[in-house]
Amino acid sequence: MRGAAPSVLLVLALLASHAPALHGQRDMGRRAVEALDYPPIDFRPPVPDEWDVDGVPVLMIEDHGLPLVSVYARFRGGYGLFGREYYAAGTALPSQLRYGGTTELSPDSVDKALEYYAIQTSFGGAGEAISATMNTLVEHLPTAIELWGSVLARPAFDSTQVEIWRGRQLESVRRRGDDPGGLAFSEFNRLLYGDHPVGWEMDASDLSSERLSSQRLAEVHRRVVCRENLVLGLTGDVTWRDMRPLLETLVRKVPPCEGTLPPSPIPSIRDEPGVYLIERDLEQSVIVMAHTTDVHLADDPSYYSATIGNSILGGGGFSSRILSRVRTEEGFAYSASSLWTMPRRYDGLLGAITRTRPENTIPAIELILETMEGLRTAPPEAGEVQTAIERIVNGFVFNFDTPGRIVSRTMFYVAQDLPRDWLERYLEGVRRVTAAGIHDAFARHLRPADMMILIVGDPERIGREAIEALGPVTVLDVRR
Repeated sequence: MRGAAPSVLLVLALLASHAPALHGQRDMGRRAVEALDYPPIDFRPPVPDEWDVDGVPVLMIEDHGLPLVSVYARFRGGYGLFGREYYAAGTALPSQLRYGGTTELSPDSVDKALEYYAIQTSFGGAGEAISATMNTLVEHLPTAIELWGSVLARPAFDSTQVEIWRGRQLESVRRRGDDPGGLAFSEFNRLLYGDHPVGWEMDASDLSSERLSSQRLAEVHRRVVCRENLVLGLTGDVTWRDMRPLLETLVRKVPPCEGTLPPSPIPSIRDEPGVYLIERDLEQSVIVMAHTTDVHLADDPSYYSATIGNSILGGGGFSSRILSRVRTEEGFAYSASSLWTMPRRYDGLLGAITRTRPENTIPAIELILETMEGLRTAPPEAGEVQTAIERIVNGFVFNFDTPGRIVSRTMFYVAQDLPRDWLERYLEGVRRVTAAGIHDAFARHLRPADMMILIVGDPERIGREAIEALGPVTVLDVRR
């Protein structure tokens, strides 16, 4: 304290003299906080009302907080239900509904009308469904429903917009090899799923004029955007009495389906342990590893145990085992995580992903496999299980933070043939998970020695002999 100012010495002396009292006050405050007692929160999320308009299910939650209305549409059907020749058209369909104009309005006219009436829209799709959302002021609702309905049911698929989309996709195809992570995931999917929609990756032949045209888009549209495939959702400052005639007008715009959709194809997933190498001169190797499992999305103890188990293994962020060991203990990578996919109708994957310097590639893989083996041989700690459960339980309320999220989730459950109260069942199932159940799930389903390991990286810096020590090596010829 040599040279300290007198005022500083005085403050320090006063603090020292009052330290016991301050410490006692902190203890009293802590005891007071710990003694607080609150009744348990009885959280009951709103349940959508269910209606029917000419055979189309409608889910609705009234919300009179703001003079706004949101309408949601989900159509069963997408590129995954058709052959590869429809892949580009099925993928382009949501975008071209929005930007391709209607039979009455050019693309520019649609843009101007949406802007003038401040109508917000979004369009998206996946392999087996497409969706669209419209949000507007209550005062503009009749106009918005009319315009949005025409965009959905009477698209023009303007040829100029189709060419713009084709050009962007061709550029993406040309540049795909520039992203090692994207290359790893797309090639791993192709390796496992082969000629199945999950394994497809857009290429130049998909984007030919024969496979992508206004006529091909119209053909896919007729099979997907039709009445029997539709589920509607609604939230906002409106009553069912006022909304019903507007929805009847909307549904009448949507034509009946010309036929039934083909069933979703069940993939034959490749399951051949070994190392698959894509040679690239990179400063970081990309590692993707997995094998198949038969745990499915269902109201079943094995599903809930697998969900919590995956969180403990590597899906739960910094508290998970893989990230703790790969990043915190060894410093091999900034991020590392596990994956355990559990589709409803076919087998999923159990594995892990990370990136690391070439010299650390094999040690990182061996560390991940060792971490996996640890969960096969012994149950997790009680604290790990509780942390994983609390993470889900504490974040559960955010599944219900807006009426729109509740309605859109319920629409998904309807489409997946899940019970309407699926989220509540999910929460209760998660709460019942035990360390013994997790151990059983890993013991029955995790096979570290059977992993298919894909490495994108420089084999000279990684070490060819070290790679071969992991198992049989297949070099993939990916010319991108």
